[in-house]
Amino acid sequence: MTDRAPQPVDRQLPTEESRDLLALVREIAQREIRPRAAEEEDSGRFPREVFTLLSEAGLLGLPYDGSFGGGEQPYEVYLQVLEELAAARLTVGLGVSVHSLACHGLAGYGSKEQQSAHLPAMLGGGLLGAYCLSEPAAGSDAASLTTKAVRDDGGTSRSSGAESGGDWVITGTKAWITHGGVADFYTVLARTGAPGPKGITAFLVPGDAEGLTAAVPEKKMGMKGSPTAQLHFDGVRVPDSRRIGEEGQGFTIALAALDAGRLGIAACAVGVAQAALDEAVTYALDRKQFGHPIADFQGLRFMLADMATKIEAGRALYLAAARLRDAGKPFSRQAAMAKLFCTDAAMAVTTDAVQILGGYGYTADFPVERLMREAKVLQIVEGTNQIQRMVIARHLAGPETR
Repeated sequence: MTDRAPQPVDRQLPTEESRDLLALVREIAQREIRPRAAEEEDSGRFPREVFTLLSEAGLLGLPYDGSFGGGEQPYEVYLQVLEELAAARLTVGLGVSVHSLACHGLAGYGSKEQQSAHLPAMLGGGLLGAYCLSEPAAGSDAASLTTKAVRDDGGTSRSSGAESGGDWVITGTKAWITHGGVADFYTVLARTGAPGPKGITAFLVPGDAEGLTAAVPEKKMGMKGSPTAQLHFDGVRVPDSRRIGEEGQGFTIALAALDAGRLGIAACAVGVAQAALDEAVTYALDRKQFGHPIADFQGLRFMLADMATKIEAGRALYLAAARLRDAGKPFSRQAAMAKLFCTDAAMAVTTDAVQILGGYGYTADFPVERLMREAKVLQIVEGTNQIQRMVIARHLAGPETR
């Protein structure tokens, strides 16, 4: 693998502070993340110390309120931080996105008392979060989730500090949970009412809650360093003071979080694609055949040009959606478009990078095969790309009539 460092992306950033921030992120990525990425992914090692470092550097709460320890950065900046981290190692970039997703419900819908009690530790206190929506039988159809939360007014509400409403007892299984088993807190969506989206409520559950256990992590084709596991809730008791928002508001909270989270996935996808392009360009300049660098051959040059164009288009698309969000305008359709386009582009670009490296690209001696395996999952998580197409079509033509 080449030791040549990739050239920084030429970014259009809104402030001098944001330019300094991206420079710091690149420095951390080059020094602490990229050098160990291949070895640790191969061994399946989760880099918890990296997340601790990112928290200490103020990088785990960038888009949130500064009064609670957040960085008060616009999404336009936060997403470009994710892109840089994902380019160094997707386990880290996606992990920061998932952590931000786990904080979204409390930051957007929690009471001031809840936010004061929990957000400082969540955003800058070294904690790591996870988001619990999917279930073994409720993936794309998340509104059909069956994990239940039942009130127990005769429970331990006084000793646990609940201000009102007694405790809730959560029972069920969540699936495909990034950071499952290693997170310090979980934002959990559970059924508290009738079937359908209006019967779902959100809760903030401590990672060490009694009755909460994690299954053995899934064996995946990529992102082996990021634990993905089922979580089992066996009568997990939480006080009503950890209910986020109103009863029955959980699905609304979940959808709002997913809109923002899809932009995070889009940014991570562009980072993975950029890393693959950087490797392909470096290899094409170094590798000689027939007495010339293979970068001299038109067929390969056109491949590189197409790869770069997909990346630039994806970056422009996710940034346009982010600027809508920053301006307080609707961005759900644009978030779905960005997630769809950027992740499809990442799959295409990483596949082409393997082709450019030829036989070497198919070996673990070069990172492009790992990048291709990692790109695949981005077309699946936080709403498959088929679901994104449904979301976009509904914005254009309204709900299906069937």
